[in-house]
Amino acid sequence: MNLFVIGFGYSAQRFVDLHGAGFARISGTVRSDEKRAQLARYDVGLFDGTTPAAATLAKAAEADVVLISAPPGAGDDPALTHFGDAIASGPARVVYLSTVGVYGDHQGAWIDEDTPLAPEHDRVQARVRVEEEWKSRIGDRLAVLRLGGIYGPGRNALVELRAGRARRIVKPGQVFNRIHVDDIAGAIMGAIRRGTGGAWNIVDDEPAPPQDVIAYAASLMGLAPPPELPFDSAELSPMARSFYASNRRIRNTRAKQDLRMTFAYPTYRAGLDALWAAGEGRG
Repeated sequence: MNLFVIGFGYSAQRFVDLHGAGFARISGTVRSDEKRAQLARYDVGLFDGTTPAAATLAKAAEADVVLISAPPGAGDDPALTHFGDAIASGPARVVYLSTVGVYGDHQGAWIDEDTPLAPEHDRVQARVRVEEEWKSRIGDRLAVLRLGGIYGPGRNALVELRAGRARRIVKPGQVFNRIHVDDIAGAIMGAIRRGTGGAWNIVDDEPAPPQDVIAYAASLMGLAPPPELPFDSAELSPMARSFYASNRRIRNTRAKQDLRMTFAYPTYRAGLDALWAAGEGRG
């Protein structure tokens, strides 16, 4: 199989690192020459949201699998605008990395894939539009993976604590689902092997308050956790504040059944234990 990746972001690159040997050819797009140099072992072209090179479009049209991890942006989705026709005319199954933010706020209630989508902010409203447009173009060739809060090597509470950036922000009753990047890679492979489309929540088994994650990471490191900081008085960017606006517990049962997933890190504790053992967050 040939794989084409639109946007070698954190999750997509980890997938290629772990499962790339299973593909005959890997090609795709990045936004900068620096990123292209880092991925020189692959056939990667530049794509800054404007018309891509003809050779890059041809590779997308010929691919057996297209993995889209590039976010849609504020207006029209560049990946859909510039690659939609080429991909729709080819044989590819498309795996689109979306977000559980499309469900909106459920005040801590449990939800699953049958829960109506209710995006509350522009960036998640754009995700829903893109999911729907890809579905209308390629139908059952589309697999949508709705991801929880992503963490993994180089991107976790241990690293944040060691760098002095971690804050233990408390909003009473607030919980999030998370997902280790290696389990995202497993879900992508499961969606490819399944062969038929659908939408799946790719989250861990245990939605938990964010302050508990920081406290557990600190305990692994033998540190006192940062003091609790009330959400109402915390200085947060608009994006970070919007992240706290939605409170929901998300089930992953369908991913386990349909994608035959066995999560390597079903809780944040399992994930942080493994990262700490691997040397993450050590001085």
